[in-house]
Amino acid sequence: MKVSFRALALTTLLVLGPALATAQTPAATITGTVVDAQTGEPLPGAHVFIAVSMIGTTTDKDGRYRLSPVPLGAHRLYVSMLGFEPQARDLNLREARVYPYDFKLEETVLEVGEITVEAKGDKNWKKRLEKFTRLFIGETPNAEKTKITNPEVLDFVDKFGHFEARASEPLIIENRALGYRIRYFLKDFVAEPSRTRYDGEPLYEELEPSSPEEAAFWEANRRRAFIGSFRHFMLALLAGRTERQGFKVYSRPTAAPTANNSRLGGGALRGNERYPLDPATLLKPGEIPSEKILDFEGMVEIIFMGEKEDPSYLEWAKKGGLGRKPGYQTSWISLEKGPVTVDYKGDIVDPYGVTLYGYYAFERVADEVPKEYRPGR
Repeated sequence: MKVSFRALALTTLLVLGPALATAQTPAATITGTVVDAQTGEPLPGAHVFIAVSMIGTTTDKDGRYRLSPVPLGAHRLYVSMLGFEPQARDLNLREARVYPYDFKLEETVLEVGEITVEAKGDKNWKKRLEKFTRLFIGETPNAEKTKITNPEVLDFVDKFGHFEARASEPLIIENRALGYRIRYFLKDFVAEPSRTRYDGEPLYEELEPSSPEEAAFWEANRRRAFIGSFRHFMLALLAGRTERQGFKVYSRPTAAPTANNSRLGGGALRGNERYPLDPATLLKPGEIPSEKILDFEGMVEIIFMGEKEDPSYLEWAKKGGLGRKPGYQTSWISLEKGPVTVDYKGDIVDPYGVTLYGYYAFERVADEVPKEYRPGR
C-alpha cells in the first residue's frame, strides 16, 4: 500500500505540474526603500526577502531594493537589518504589476540584563546548543544531516524549566539531506516542559551538489519531505484530489490538544468523536477565481496513507501525551481566527491563521522545503 499510494501521489502531482506552471507565469515586482525610522537615512545591506522562499536581496547604498519575479498570491515580505527591529508585511499579490513597499526600521533597544551571555563552547553552553538544535532543527533522519554552521551567534537562558534562545545574527543552516542553505532570521524561541514555540523567517538557497548522485539524493529527499506535507495536502484539496493523493479526512468537532509541542501546535488530542468528512466542504469561493476560503468548525484530522510515521515521531509524541502504536502519518489542523484565504499555490494569506498538530507539528526546519518546490521541477 505504501508504494502504490506514493507512486500515485507523485504521478498525479506531475500531471498537475504544467497547470501550476502556467498559472504562475504572470508575476509581480516588489520595490521600495529601507530607512532608519529616526533619521530617515537609507540602510544599505538590509535583507529583504519573501519568507520560506528563495527570493531575496539586500538594499543598495541608497537603501533601495527590488524583488522580481515574484509569483502572484500570498507571501510574507520580511526585512531585517542588524541593530534594528525586523518588520514583516503579509501580502496577497493579485495582479502582475509593480508593488511599492517602503520600510522604516526602529533601532533595537536591549534592556540591561535582557540577555545572559555564556562562554561559547563551555560545557553548559554546548548542552544547551544540543537541546536547542533538537527542538529547532528536529529529530528526524533529515535532522541528522542538518547543521547550524554559526552557533556562536546563539545565547541561551535555562532556568527552572524555562529555556530561551536568542540569536545576535541570522542563523546559517546547512541541510545536507535536502540540499539547501538556510538563512534563518530567528525572532523568538522559548521552550517549557509542555510547550515549545518559535518565530522567525527562513530564506533558502540551493547548495551545489558535488556529483550527479548527490543531486539525485537531494531530489529524492525533497520529494519525500514534500509528499504528505501540509502544502501537499492543500494543493490536493484545491485540485479536488485528496483521496487520489492518499489523504483521508475526518471531522473532529470536540477535539482539543493536550499539549503544545511546537511553534505551530501540539502532539496529542482529547476527544474521541471522529466523522468522515467530504474535503470539498472545506473550501468556499474566494473574492477572485484563483482564491478559496478555508472554513470549518472544530478540528480536521488528516491521515496520509502514503507513508508510516517515523519511529522518532513516536518518541517525540510520548512527551506530548500521545503514546500509541505506529500508524500512518496523522495530523490535525484548526483555524485560529476563523476562515482564511488560500491562494492557488496552497499558501494561506495569513500565515499564522492555521494551527498544525500531530505529524505536521513534528516536522521542523530539517524537513521543510521552500515554497517554490514542486515534485518534478
